[in-house]
Amino acid sequence: MNCSGKHAAMLATCRVQGWPPAGYLDVDHPLQQRIRAVIQAATGEAPARVGVDGCGAPVYATSLVALARGFGAVASAGSGSAGRLVADAMRAHPDMVGGTGVDDTRLMQTIDGLLVKGGADGVHCAALPDGRSIALQIADGGDRARMPVLVAALRSLGLGARGGSTRDLLNELAVGSVLGGGHAVGIVEIVPGLFA
Repeated sequence: MNCSGKHAAMLATCRVQGWPPAGYLDVDHPLQQRIRAVIQAATGEAPARVGVDGCGAPVYATSLVALARGFGAVASAGSGSAGRLVADAMRAHPDMVGGTGVDDTRLMQTIDGLLVKGGADGVHCAALPDGRSIALQIADGGDRARMPVLVAALRSLGLGARGGSTRDLLNELAVGSVLGGGHAVGIVEIVPGLFA
């Protein structure tokens, strides 16, 4: 289950903090209150709503601007901070973030210091160690346009301009396939100048 690590970490946190594991998914549980506070501190925005994700955990709604700000804060976190521990772990083990051979993993393996993570409903975030960051959501929640839009946004930050392996990977990921009956029947690509 792709959320098992998240739940294991939540239960481990309860144990370390001395909080009861029972009800750890309740928004009023000390764990969820702490998660909400950390999200608010990183994003600079109080969550607008609380939903429930597919594995039953609370999710805290925030704007894309705040999400980008939070992702940038983790990517640029100072030495010894909790954010830095997370960023260092993601950079050291990008395959644990996205999976072996997944586009996010490949981007993190190719672009020094980059953090990238796709999420549910067409959300995708990326951030560089200097704090520049991107958060996007594809309106229909689909995946077809997600990577071409992310590539265009990364290019707008100046990545891939000099050639080499970064440019090659971004060129490869800039065009998405539209499948029909298991076969490519079209493409998704960004209109030139969209992010100019």
